[in-house]
Amino acid sequence: MADALSKAPRVVLTFWIIKICATTLGETGGDVLSMTLKLGYLASTAVFFTIFLVAVTAQIRARRYHTWLYWAVILATTMAGTTLSDYLDRTAGLGYLGGAALLSGLLVAILAAWRLTLGSISVDHISDAKTETFYWLAILISNTLGTALGDFLADSSGLGYEGGALVVGAGIAAVGAAYLWTGVSRTLLFWLAFVLTRPLGATVGDLLTKPLAKGGLDLGTIQASLALAAFVVVCLAFTRRQMEPRVAA
Repeated sequence: MADALSKAPRVVLTFWIIKICATTLGETGGDVLSMTLKLGYLASTAVFFTIFLVAVTAQIRARRYHTWLYWAVILATTMAGTTLSDYLDRTAGLGYLGGAALLSGLLVAILAAWRLTLGSISVDHISDAKTETFYWLAILISNTLGTALGDFLADSSGLGYEGGALVVGAGIAAVGAAYLWTGVSRTLLFWLAFVLTRPLGATVGDLLTKPLAKGGLDLGTIQASLALAAFVVVCLAFTRRQMEPRVAA
C-alpha cells in the first residue's frame, strides 16, 4: 500500500535520464538569467527561489502525484541551485571547494534531521507534508551542491568540461554497479546518485554553452535551454506512465 499514496515517481531508469536532462537544463537556464540577461547571481536566485516556493507549495498541497508539477519543482531546484551555488562560490568568495563543503554539511544535517524526526530517509513513500518538506529541502541542497562540484571539476581541477563529465559519469556508473551487485543501502545509493547527476548536468551544460576558446561548444544559453526543455517535455510525455507510483489493487 505504500506506493498507492506516494507523491514521488518510481525511481526507474527513465527517472535518472530525465533527471540528468533536467539538471543540465538547470545549469543552462540558470545561466540565462544570471549571465546572458545579466541579472546577477543574487537577483536570479531570488527569482528562482520564488518560483520554487510557489511550485513546491502546490506540490505539497496536492493530494496525489502529478508528473508535470513534480518535475516543475525539480527544474526550479536545479535553476535555483545553479545561481545560489554561483553566488556562494564566486560573489561571496567561498570558492568551489568552500561552497561544496558548506553545502555538503547542510545536506548531511538535513538528512540527519529527517532521519531523527521520521525514522527514515527512504524515498519509496513520500506522502505527508513533513516527509515531503524534508524531501524537497534535501533535493534543493543536493542540486546546489552538485553545481559547486561540477564547476570545481570543470574549472579548477584541470579536467575541463569533457573530463569533468567523464569523472562524474564514472562515479554514477560505480553507484549503478553497487546497486546491481552489492547489498549497499538503496537509500544511500539513491542520494549519492542524486547528488552526482547534478555535477554531470553542470559540466554538460557548460560544455554546450561556453565559448569555443574555453573548451565549450558555444551553442548559447538560450538556444541550449530551449532544446533541453523540449527534450525533457518529450521524454515526460512518452515515459511518465513508467514512473507513476504503483496503485495497490
